[in-house]
Amino acid sequence: MKVIAIGRNYIDHAKELNNPIPKEPVVFMKPDTALLKDNKDFYYPDFSNDIHYEAEIVLRVCKEGKHISTKFAHTYFDAIGLGIDFTARDIQQKHKEKGLPWELAKSFDGSAVISTLIPKENLGDLKNLDFSLVKNTELVQQGNTKDMIFSYEDLIVYISKFITLRKGDLIYTGTPAGVGPVIIGDTLVGYIGQEQMFSCVIK
Repeated sequence: MKVIAIGRNYIDHAKELNNPIPKEPVVFMKPDTALLKDNKDFYYPDFSNDIHYEAEIVLRVCKEGKHISTKFAHTYFDAIGLGIDFTARDIQQKHKEKGLPWELAKSFDGSAVISTLIPKENLGDLKNLDFSLVKNTELVQQGNTKDMIFSYEDLIVYISKFITLRKGDLIYTGTPAGVGPVIIGDTLVGYIGQEQMFSCVIK
Protein backbone atom coordinates (compact mmCIF):
# COMPACT_ATOMS: atom_id res chain seq x y z
CA MET A 1 0.00 0.00 0.00
CA LYS A 2 1.01 3.61 -0.40
CA VAL A 3 0.17 6.92 1.21
CA ILE A 4 -0.71 9.75 -1.17
CA ALA A 5 -1.11 13.18 0.40
CA ILE A 6 -2.54 16.45 -0.86
CA GLY A 7 -1.24 19.90 0.01
CA ARG A 8 -3.09 23.23 0.02
CA ASN A 9 -6.59 21.83 -0.43
CA TYR A 10 -8.26 24.44 1.80
CA ILE A 11 -8.04 28.11 0.81
CA ASP A 12 -7.56 29.40 4.36
CA HIS A 13 -4.65 27.03 4.96
CA ALA A 14 -2.90 28.06 1.75
CA LYS A 15 -3.29 31.70 2.82
CA GLU A 16 -1.96 31.12 6.34
CA LEU A 17 1.28 29.75 4.85
CA ASN A 18 1.43 32.49 2.19
CA ASN A 19 1.06 29.96 -0.61
CA PRO A 20 -0.85 30.58 -3.84
CA ILE A 21 -4.25 28.92 -4.29
CA PRO A 22 -3.50 25.86 -6.46
CA LYS A 23 -5.10 25.39 -9.87
CA GLU A 24 -4.64 21.61 -9.61
CA PRO A 25 -3.94 19.30 -6.66
CA VAL A 26 -0.53 19.41 -5.00
CA VAL A 27 0.49 15.76 -4.55
CA PHE A 28 3.26 14.20 -2.50
CA MET A 29 3.92 10.74 -1.08
CA LYS A 30 4.67 9.24 2.28
CA PRO A 31 6.15 5.74 2.72
CA ASP A 32 4.29 3.09 4.69
CA THR A 33 6.85 3.55 7.49
CA ALA A 34 5.32 7.00 8.06
CA LEU A 35 2.06 5.48 9.33
CA LEU A 36 1.40 5.82 13.06
CA LYS A 37 -1.54 3.61 14.05
CA ASP A 38 -3.45 2.54 17.13
CA ASN A 39 -3.05 5.78 19.14
CA LYS A 40 0.70 5.25 19.42
CA ASP A 41 2.94 8.01 20.72
CA PHE A 42 4.80 10.30 18.32
CA TYR A 43 8.49 10.64 19.13
CA TYR A 44 9.88 14.06 18.28
CA PRO A 45 12.73 13.54 15.77
CA ASP A 46 16.19 14.92 16.47
CA PHE A 47 16.56 16.39 12.96
CA SER A 48 13.92 19.11 13.42
CA ASN A 49 13.06 21.85 15.87
CA ASP A 50 9.73 22.81 14.31
CA ILE A 51 7.28 19.93 13.86
CA HIS A 52 3.72 21.03 12.99
CA TYR A 53 0.44 19.11 13.09
CA GLU A 54 -1.93 19.10 10.10
CA ALA A 55 -5.21 17.23 10.68
CA GLU A 56 -6.96 15.82 7.62
CA ILE A 57 -9.68 13.52 6.37
CA VAL A 58 -8.23 10.28 4.95
CA LEU A 59 -9.77 8.05 2.27
CA ARG A 60 -9.13 4.32 1.92
CA VAL A 61 -8.96 3.08 -1.68
CA CYS A 62 -10.96 -0.12 -2.18
CA LYS A 63 -10.01 -1.29 -5.66
CA GLU A 64 -7.40 -0.85 -8.36
CA GLY A 65 -7.87 1.95 -10.86
CA LYS A 66 -6.03 3.97 -13.46
CA HIS A 67 -7.39 6.92 -15.48
CA ILE A 68 -10.53 6.85 -13.35
CA SER A 69 -13.45 8.90 -14.65
CA THR A 70 -15.35 11.40 -12.52
CA LYS A 71 -18.52 9.33 -12.96
CA PHE A 72 -17.02 6.32 -11.15
CA ALA A 73 -14.54 8.00 -8.80
CA HIS A 74 -16.85 7.70 -5.78
CA THR A 75 -16.73 3.90 -6.08
CA TYR A 76 -12.97 3.79 -5.52
CA PHE A 77 -13.00 4.49 -1.78
CA ASP A 78 -14.95 2.65 0.88
CA ALA A 79 -13.89 4.10 4.22
CA ILE A 80 -12.88 7.37 5.84
CA GLY A 81 -10.64 8.17 8.77
CA LEU A 82 -8.81 11.09 10.31
CA GLY A 83 -5.08 11.57 10.22
CA ILE A 84 -2.26 13.96 10.95
CA ASP A 85 0.32 14.93 8.37
CA PHE A 86 3.21 15.88 10.66
CA THR A 87 5.53 18.32 8.90
CA ALA A 88 9.06 19.38 9.76
CA ARG A 89 8.44 23.01 8.89
CA ASP A 90 12.08 24.07 9.24
CA ILE A 91 13.24 21.40 6.79
CA GLN A 92 10.39 22.18 4.43
CA GLN A 93 11.23 25.89 4.39
CA LYS A 94 14.92 25.25 3.79
CA HIS A 95 14.17 22.96 0.84
CA LYS A 96 11.56 25.31 -0.63
CA GLU A 97 14.04 28.17 -0.55
CA LYS A 98 16.45 26.06 -2.61
CA GLY A 99 13.76 24.87 -5.00
CA LEU A 100 14.21 21.29 -3.81
CA PRO A 101 11.57 18.62 -3.14
CA TRP A 102 10.37 18.69 0.47
CA GLU A 103 9.72 14.97 0.90
CA LEU A 104 12.06 14.73 3.89
CA ALA A 105 9.91 17.28 5.72
CA LYS A 106 6.78 15.17 5.18
CA SER A 107 7.82 11.53 4.84
CA PHE A 108 9.81 10.69 7.95
CA ASP A 109 8.89 7.72 10.14
CA GLY A 110 5.75 8.28 12.20
CA SER A 111 4.70 11.39 10.30
CA ALA A 112 1.28 10.04 9.25
CA VAL A 113 -1.07 9.45 12.17
CA ILE A 114 -4.07 7.38 11.06
CA SER A 115 -7.24 6.62 13.00
CA THR A 116 -9.48 3.62 12.68
CA LEU A 117 -11.39 3.76 9.39
CA ILE A 118 -15.18 4.03 9.25
CA PRO A 119 -17.22 2.63 6.35
CA LYS A 120 -18.30 5.65 4.34
CA GLU A 121 -21.96 4.66 4.41
CA ASN A 122 -21.91 5.17 8.20
CA LEU A 123 -20.92 8.83 7.99
CA GLY A 124 -23.87 10.57 6.37
CA ASP A 125 -23.05 13.44 3.99
CA LEU A 126 -19.39 12.91 3.13
CA LYS A 127 -19.18 16.37 1.55
CA ASN A 128 -20.29 18.04 4.76
CA LEU A 129 -18.15 16.35 7.41
CA ASP A 130 -17.01 18.38 10.40
CA PHE A 131 -13.62 17.42 11.78
CA SER A 132 -11.38 18.96 14.40
CA LEU A 133 -8.14 18.69 16.33
CA VAL A 134 -7.68 19.47 20.01
CA LYS A 135 -4.24 20.13 21.48
CA ASN A 136 -4.07 19.87 25.28
CA THR A 137 -7.84 20.57 25.58
CA GLU A 138 -7.64 23.61 23.23
CA LEU A 139 -9.43 23.46 19.88
CA VAL A 140 -6.74 24.30 17.32
CA GLN A 141 -8.20 23.11 14.01
CA GLN A 142 -11.78 22.94 12.82
CA GLY A 143 -12.69 22.08 9.24
CA ASN A 144 -15.49 20.87 7.04
CA THR A 145 -15.08 18.87 3.85
CA LYS A 146 -17.44 21.23 2.00
CA ASP A 147 -14.55 23.74 2.02
CA MET A 148 -12.16 21.53 0.04
CA ILE A 149 -10.82 23.12 -3.13
CA PHE A 150 -10.67 19.70 -4.77
CA SER A 151 -13.31 17.10 -3.86
CA TYR A 152 -12.66 13.43 -3.13
CA GLU A 153 -13.64 12.64 -6.71
CA ASP A 154 -11.41 15.38 -8.13
CA LEU A 155 -8.46 13.96 -6.22
CA ILE A 156 -9.07 10.37 -7.31
CA VAL A 157 -9.44 11.39 -10.97
CA TYR A 158 -6.30 13.55 -10.86
CA ILE A 159 -4.06 11.14 -8.96
CA SER A 160 -5.07 8.18 -11.14
CA LYS A 161 -3.88 9.98 -14.27
CA PHE A 162 -0.35 9.58 -12.96
CA ILE A 163 -0.40 6.83 -10.34
CA THR A 164 -2.34 3.58 -10.31
CA LEU A 165 -4.48 3.38 -7.20
CA ARG A 166 -4.60 0.03 -5.45
CA LYS A 167 -6.75 -1.50 -2.74
CA GLY A 168 -5.58 -0.33 0.68
CA ASP A 169 -3.92 2.88 -0.48
CA LEU A 170 -4.60 5.91 1.71
CA ILE A 171 -5.27 9.43 0.45
CA TYR A 172 -4.71 12.28 2.91
CA THR A 173 -6.96 15.00 1.52
CA GLY A 174 -5.43 18.19 2.92
CA THR A 175 -5.68 20.26 6.07
CA PRO A 176 -7.74 23.33 7.01
CA ALA A 177 -6.32 26.45 8.64
CA GLY A 178 -4.98 26.35 12.18
CA VAL A 179 -1.81 24.30 11.78
CA GLY A 180 0.83 24.85 14.40
CA PRO A 181 3.77 23.44 16.33
CA VAL A 182 3.92 20.63 18.85
CA ILE A 183 6.30 20.15 21.73
CA ILE A 184 7.15 17.17 23.88
CA GLY A 185 4.33 16.59 26.34
CA ASP A 186 1.51 17.72 24.07
CA THR A 187 -1.53 15.53 23.46
CA LEU A 188 -3.42 15.72 20.16
CA VAL A 189 -6.97 14.37 19.92
CA GLY A 190 -8.81 14.22 16.60
CA TYR A 191 -12.56 14.11 15.97
CA ILE A 192 -14.96 13.58 13.10
CA GLY A 193 -18.11 15.28 14.29
CA GLN A 194 -18.34 14.40 17.99
CA GLU A 195 -16.62 11.03 17.64
CA GLN A 196 -13.06 10.76 18.87
CA MET A 197 -10.90 9.20 16.18
CA PHE A 198 -7.42 9.16 17.68
CA SER A 199 -5.26 10.40 20.53
CA CYS A 200 -1.53 10.98 20.11
CA VAL A 201 0.99 11.97 22.78
CA ILE A 202 4.18 13.79 21.75
CA LYS A 203 7.17 12.16 23.47
